[in-house]
Amino acid sequence: MMEREAAGRARIGMVNYINTAPIYESWKSRKHPGGWKMIEAPPSTLNRMLAAGELDLGFVSSHEYCARPSLYRILADLSISANGSVGSVFLFSRVDPSSLNGCPVLLSGQSQTSVYLVKIILEEFYGVKPLYSSGDVGSAIIDEATALLAIGDQALRLVGDERFPHQLDLGAAWHRYTGLPFVFALFAVREDFCGSSPETLALIHRELVSCATMGRENLEAVCQIAAPRIPMHPDECYVYLRAIGYDLGAEKQLGLERFYRYLIERGEGAAEALPIKIVKSQ
Repeated sequence: MMEREAAGRARIGMVNYINTAPIYESWKSRKHPGGWKMIEAPPSTLNRMLAAGELDLGFVSSHEYCARPSLYRILADLSISANGSVGSVFLFSRVDPSSLNGCPVLLSGQSQTSVYLVKIILEEFYGVKPLYSSGDVGSAIIDEATALLAIGDQALRLVGDERFPHQLDLGAAWHRYTGLPFVFALFAVREDFCGSSPETLALIHRELVSCATMGRENLEAVCQIAAPRIPMHPDECYVYLRAIGYDLGAEKQLGLERFYRYLIERGEGAAEALPIKIVKSQ
């Protein structure tokens, strides 16, 4: 009761993709202080809201921290990451990715991180420079692109689509070339909230880490809830979610730092992003 009374107000951003279900479904099953407002949106929207001060903390694209590091800190022990295949961030292509030089590639507008990652993979690893455009990968313009980037639930719906015989899992491609995990999303908190509400932040941080643990321990039940959204069989959902990491251990921090070094070298991130600033769970 003391903790609940001490908890202040907070605006928390959450991505309601199937890959966050272990955390979010656990969160929704528990009671929280009335001052904690959870706001659902795609990563790109949460990025904008957090940068504008419309959120205090949230699950955002990893790139967002690198773009504006002076605004944020990163919460320890929380991420959406993969040590290899992630299963829901794909480049779907009609031709081999090594043949995409000068070809139109449609990029989902839902996530900054995946957009920058696919550019690094194609330009730095495959040595090609496509012609990029942004748009809704679920619309009719899908047929005009030689390849397209899709993430989250949209990507899961396109897996196996015969129009795209080449389906490059970006997590697997990153690992193949770097030997490191990739962190697609992280929980960033605004510096001003860290200073003004440290006790509330500590409570929320502990609750989020607890929800991640609870979700992993009850993954079969989570899959029964989440799988029909795609739709996919709960067993397929279980295999998919088992491959996703929700921690931010030492190796994943190395993967995040490698990504940020690429962004900084390419002029797509701020040098002040390194070393990363992490708020430890209490």
